[in-house]
Amino acid sequence: MRVRLLAKLILFYIAIGVATASASSPLEEIRAEAEETARLLAKLLDAGRLVIEHNQAVIDDPHRGDKGFTADAFEQQLRQEFRRKTGLDLAAIGVNSRTFAVPPLARELLPALIEASKEVVQDAQVVINQRGIGYKNFIPATYGSQAAARFSKRTHVQLKQTALQPRNPKNEPDDYERSVLQWLSGRPRGEAYISELTESGKFLRVIMPIYYLPECLACHGKPAGEWDISGYPREGANEGDLAGAISVRIPLRGQ
Repeated sequence: MRVRLLAKLILFYIAIGVATASASSPLEEIRAEAEETARLLAKLLDAGRLVIEHNQAVIDDPHRGDKGFTADAFEQQLRQEFRRKTGLDLAAIGVNSRTFAVPPLARELLPALIEASKEVVQDAQVVINQRGIGYKNFIPATYGSQAAARFSKRTHVQLKQTALQPRNPKNEPDDYERSVLQWLSGRPRGEAYISELTESGKFLRVIMPIYYLPECLACHGKPAGEWDISGYPREGANEGDLAGAISVRIPLRGQ
């Protein structure tokens, strides 16, 4: 009888120990939620950049007036691109949804970025639909900078495009972003992102690298130093080179 009781007690304490070891601390859970939220925000902004890239020829067509590339058309393509990149359906994501794959903070912030992105496209309609002009400077980088800035003003999260040598001074990297970009520049292309607690653990920084696609090389490719259509010297980049990054700085709840 004593042996059975002792065995049961041993099994009980082993179970308690395993449960304690496997359970995440509140801080770890907060960080995990913030990290996944930051990752999804970066993916959504990048999806919007790709939508603009896919429609660049239409946007810059000097012979057409109404292009049909409205804010609603952009949103539809944005949702498709985001689903392709993440497997998540934005239509099922909302503050009150029970999608366990998306944390509550992301369900709150992703719609805010969608709204900011649509406003950028809506405000650009006059430019997009202008007849007689080819290049209109409404490109992925322009969209990304404006959408990120609008989103950041309305939320507690800082979202930003950045690069080691940005063409837009507003995208100049801070010290942390510069150090990460320098580290990434010496490594081969990958899908990984950098996540780190900063400022005594009060903020989570997530950096998602962006790499040059073939379409980017018309402005950023070779020969280096030659002026491109936008009036900037080409960087001499190759496909797959590091173009920059999407940077997210998010405060941790309760810190």
